[in-house]
Amino acid sequence: MLDMCTLMGTSAVNEKVRRGQAELPGLTGGTSGRRKLRNQSRALAECPSMCFCSRNHRDVDCSCKALRHLPDGLQLNLVSLNLSHNRFLNLDGQLTVYTHLRFLDLSHNWLSHLPAGLPRSLWQLHASSNRLKSLSKNDTVHQWNLRLLDLSANRLERAAFINNTLTSLSLLNLSHNHFWTIPTNLPVNLKTIDLSHNFLFLVLPGSLDRLPRLAHFHLHHNRFSTLPFGALDKLVSLSVVTLWDNPWACHHYGNISYLISWTQQTPANVLGCPCSTQPVCGGLHLGRGKGQHYAHMPTEANVTEWLHFSSSSNTPSTPKGSSSAPRQPLTSTPNGSVSSKSSHQSVEDWLFTERSSTRVKKTPALGSRRKNQAIPNSNAPNFTTGCLLFLLHQLGLLPFLQQHFL
Repeated sequence: MLDMCTLMGTSAVNEKVRRGQAELPGLTGGTSGRRKLRNQSRALAECPSMCFCSRNHRDVDCSCKALRHLPDGLQLNLVSLNLSHNRFLNLDGQLTVYTHLRFLDLSHNWLSHLPAGLPRSLWQLHASSNRLKSLSKNDTVHQWNLRLLDLSANRLERAAFINNTLTSLSLLNLSHNHFWTIPTNLPVNLKTIDLSHNFLFLVLPGSLDRLPRLAHFHLHHNRFSTLPFGALDKLVSLSVVTLWDNPWACHHYGNISYLISWTQQTPANVLGCPCSTQPVCGGLHLGRGKGQHYAHMPTEANVTEWLHFSSSSNTPSTPKGSSSAPRQPLTSTPNGSVSSKSSHQSVEDWLFTERSSTRVKKTPALGSRRKNQAIPNSNAPNFTTGCLLFLLHQLGLLPFLQQHFL
């Protein structure tokens, strides 16, 4: 045990260290001594004058200060550090000493690459709106605790991941970048991937085969015309996928047939149904009632709720601090159905979709006709005739036939 004199001496030394006036024999006479003194001084430092800190100084906000260098006086036991909206160009090796850091926000700076030597304790890393052009495999190889990685709104063209790394990562936001193909070797435990607003047109073989927990997949606003056969088959946990604003090759049925078939059979909710007038298909689009069959559109509130994704499949909300792509507003059509301004609504693009007047229908099951039910007018055109007339109209042949044969 330390006696009172030793305790008093230690207290006085600590006070001098805090004031930067320490002159300790054995500590100032070498590199090791100076390092110990500097670390002790930093551990007892007060909040930097340009930042806002919590009471224990472990949560620090230095955002929007036009900083170019890391402020002095940050405690070594930081838990949260916000450096967003500054002018940092390079932070290589400057954050390594903060071994307790969990939350780091570097968004809206001038970084051309992720800082080297990031703490391995990180849970969340936000680096959106920088100047990143590539993600090297060494940038994330040691981040086994990372749960959220937001690299949206950069200039990324490629991202390299190593197998069996980022094992804790559940949310990856790569939206608003310059990707042409979906990155390979994506972390296997991902639950949410946002690749919207890129230039994606190709899915390399096997890119999506090792994502058994993926629940939310955002591919809207890209350049896909088709998807290779079986590309989505191994996404067994998928609950929401967004596909609107892609130039699907609906006129080449042989190339698009796999995707059309998948959207009709998947239990996931497909927002922006390809080659269809429906904004939503799959999942809950087809429901079954007792004795009757319903083909109904979801309400606007349900579609809006689906658009807000999260890292947890049980909570339909955007995680705090994550960045999601802007959503197109939803509008209600005159017949009460919900449509998206960004989804393809043209019937001419796909002749095999149902007409807008039949989007919401309720058909009695066989043998369930009520008593005294009115008998249909035998002079009314049947369903086959109606479909034929509609098809001729879309092909521009109906006026010709009316003029020459009717």
